[in-house]
Amino acid sequence: MNAGAIAALANAGVAVEVVEETGSTNADLLARAAGLSGPLLLVARNQTAGRGRAGRSWLSSSAGSLTFSLAWRFEGGLPRLSGLPLAVGVALAETLERLGVQVGLKWPNDVLRDGDKLAGILVETQAILQGGVWAVIGIGLNLAMPDELEAQIGHGVASLPWLARMDRDALLAALLDGLAGALRQFERAGFAAFAARWNLRHAWQGEQVCILDGGRVLHRGSAAGVDDAGRLLLDTVDGRIAVLAGDVSLRMKGG
Repeated sequence: MNAGAIAALANAGVAVEVVEETGSTNADLLARAAGLSGPLLLVARNQTAGRGRAGRSWLSSSAGSLTFSLAWRFEGGLPRLSGLPLAVGVALAETLERLGVQVGLKWPNDVLRDGDKLAGILVETQAILQGGVWAVIGIGLNLAMPDELEAQIGHGVASLPWLARMDRDALLAALLDGLAGALRQFERAGFAAFAARWNLRHAWQGEQVCILDGGRVLHRGSAAGVDDAGRLLLDTVDGRIAVLAGDVSLRMKGG
């Protein structure tokens, strides 16, 4: 992977850096956020301490995965970022669809292929003293998952072996263009511009699910998509409720 080639192939107007190895591209960009002058894509050929939601580890292989983070500055406070991980999911899904891959979305931050996890999204933020906030959007995308790594993960994961054969610079440029376009739309209109597109790809629409927090069941019901704020709509025996994003996991009932 070559930073100059990615930037040249993309139309996003975003600076690009590629490093051979790092612990976490998200952690690196958060540490540098105060000194950034504009959006920056940081790609790691090998990431040794990737993170997922709720402090979970993200395991990846340098040969079979793409691991990268995009730092993007937003004006206003954190409330304006409601639904951002879901909007990123829509951007990934639409980009992959343009490349011939149909995927589904799982609330709040997973991209699925045939029911298994294909990509994960982690958004972390850092406030700016003069106003606004930096959002660091970390993405791990499985392309060709080695059997030994899948065994280490402990559950089925999806892969895209035909995209693994695609030129990595061109693939990253396509992903960057899709993300940058979506983030600029999010700046103008918030998640409301993405809600219908997310619901169109909702992998568990109508399924009976449980909402868990720390292993404890908070709610049970039928998944009914998301609202314009990115909250999961759940039809329960007591009526429809809206579940806020946070340290909450969604699991198939009985799963």
